[in-house]
Amino acid sequence: MTDRIEKLLAFLKQSPADCFLNHALALEYVKAGDETNARKHFEMNLTNDPGYVASYYHLAKLLERVGEKEQAIRTYEQGMEQAKAAKDMHTYSELQSAYEDLVY
Repeated sequence: MTDRIEKLLAFLKQSPADCFLNHALALEYVKAGDETNARKHFEMNLTNDPGYVASYYHLAKLLERVGEKEQAIRTYEQGMEQAKAAKDMHTYSELQSAYEDLVY
Protein backbone atom coordinates (compact mmCIF):
# COMPACT_ATOMS: atom_id res chain seq x y z
CA MET A 1 0.00 0.00 0.00
CA THR A 2 1.23 3.46 -0.74
CA ASP A 3 2.08 5.93 1.96
CA ARG A 4 -0.77 8.21 0.81
CA ILE A 5 -3.31 5.43 1.15
CA GLU A 6 -2.08 4.62 4.64
CA LYS A 7 -2.31 8.29 5.68
CA LEU A 8 -5.79 8.69 4.23
CA LEU A 9 -6.97 5.53 5.98
CA ALA A 10 -5.63 6.91 9.28
CA PHE A 11 -7.51 10.19 8.75
CA LEU A 12 -10.68 8.28 7.87
CA LYS A 13 -10.57 6.40 11.17
CA GLN A 14 -11.26 9.76 12.81
CA SER A 15 -13.79 10.98 10.20
CA PRO A 16 -15.18 7.98 8.31
CA ALA A 17 -17.91 9.94 6.50
CA ASP A 18 -15.61 12.72 5.26
CA CYS A 19 -16.39 12.98 1.54
CA PHE A 20 -13.15 14.75 0.66
CA LEU A 21 -11.06 12.03 2.34
CA ASN A 22 -13.10 9.20 0.81
CA HIS A 23 -12.81 10.79 -2.62
CA ALA A 24 -9.06 11.28 -2.25
CA LEU A 25 -8.65 7.69 -1.07
CA ALA A 26 -10.71 6.39 -3.98
CA LEU A 27 -8.48 8.28 -6.41
CA GLU A 28 -5.39 6.78 -4.79
CA TYR A 29 -6.90 3.31 -5.16
CA VAL A 30 -7.56 4.03 -8.84
CA LYS A 31 -3.90 4.98 -9.28
CA ALA A 32 -2.88 1.76 -7.52
CA GLY A 33 -5.14 -0.31 -9.80
CA ASP A 34 -7.45 -1.33 -6.93
CA GLU A 35 -10.80 -0.61 -8.56
CA THR A 36 -12.78 -2.60 -5.99
CA ASN A 37 -11.74 -0.35 -3.11
CA ALA A 38 -11.95 2.75 -5.30
CA ARG A 39 -15.54 1.91 -6.19
CA LYS A 40 -16.39 1.24 -2.56
CA HIS A 41 -15.22 4.71 -1.51
CA PHE A 42 -16.83 6.56 -4.44
CA GLU A 43 -20.12 4.80 -3.72
CA MET A 44 -19.80 5.52 0.00
CA ASN A 45 -19.51 9.22 -0.85
CA LEU A 46 -22.62 9.19 -2.99
CA THR A 47 -24.57 7.29 -0.35
CA ASN A 48 -23.49 9.67 2.42
CA ASP A 49 -23.85 12.83 0.32
CA PRO A 50 -25.50 12.55 -3.11
CA GLY A 51 -24.60 16.21 -3.65
CA TYR A 52 -20.86 15.48 -3.63
CA VAL A 53 -20.69 15.85 -7.40
CA ALA A 54 -16.96 15.20 -7.79
CA SER A 55 -17.41 11.46 -7.25
CA TYR A 56 -19.94 10.86 -10.05
CA TYR A 57 -17.49 11.40 -12.90
CA HIS A 58 -14.76 9.21 -11.43
CA LEU A 59 -17.16 6.45 -10.42
CA ALA A 60 -18.76 6.43 -13.88
CA LYS A 61 -15.33 6.26 -15.55
CA LEU A 62 -14.41 3.33 -13.30
CA LEU A 63 -17.67 1.59 -14.22
CA GLU A 64 -16.86 2.10 -17.90
CA ARG A 65 -13.42 0.54 -17.42
CA VAL A 66 -14.85 -2.57 -15.77
CA GLY A 67 -17.50 -3.00 -18.47
CA GLU A 68 -20.58 -1.84 -16.55
CA LYS A 69 -21.83 0.51 -19.25
CA GLU A 70 -25.46 0.76 -18.11
CA GLN A 71 -24.44 1.54 -14.52
CA ALA A 72 -21.96 4.12 -15.82
CA ILE A 73 -24.73 5.78 -17.83
CA ARG A 74 -26.98 5.92 -14.76
CA THR A 75 -24.13 7.37 -12.70
CA TYR A 76 -23.49 10.11 -15.26
CA GLU A 77 -27.22 10.89 -15.34
CA GLN A 78 -27.44 11.08 -11.55
CA GLY A 79 -24.35 13.26 -11.46
CA MET A 80 -25.78 15.64 -14.04
CA GLU A 81 -28.98 15.94 -11.99
CA GLN A 82 -27.01 16.72 -8.83
CA ALA A 83 -24.67 19.16 -10.58
CA LYS A 84 -27.61 20.97 -12.14
CA ALA A 85 -29.36 21.19 -8.75
CA ALA A 86 -26.16 22.62 -7.26
CA LYS A 87 -25.83 25.04 -10.21
CA ASP A 88 -22.36 23.60 -10.82
CA MET A 89 -22.31 23.98 -14.58
CA HIS A 90 -18.62 23.13 -14.91
CA THR A 91 -19.14 19.68 -13.41
CA TYR A 92 -22.42 19.31 -15.31
CA SER A 93 -20.60 19.99 -18.58
CA GLU A 94 -17.85 17.45 -17.81
CA LEU A 95 -20.41 14.80 -16.91
CA GLN A 96 -22.50 15.55 -19.98
CA SER A 97 -19.48 15.31 -22.29
CA ALA A 98 -18.41 11.95 -20.82
CA TYR A 99 -22.01 10.72 -20.96
CA GLU A 100 -22.36 11.68 -24.62
CA ASP A 101 -19.03 10.03 -25.47
CA LEU A 102 -20.31 6.81 -23.92
CA VAL A 103 -23.87 6.86 -25.24
CA TYR A 104 -23.39 8.18 -28.78
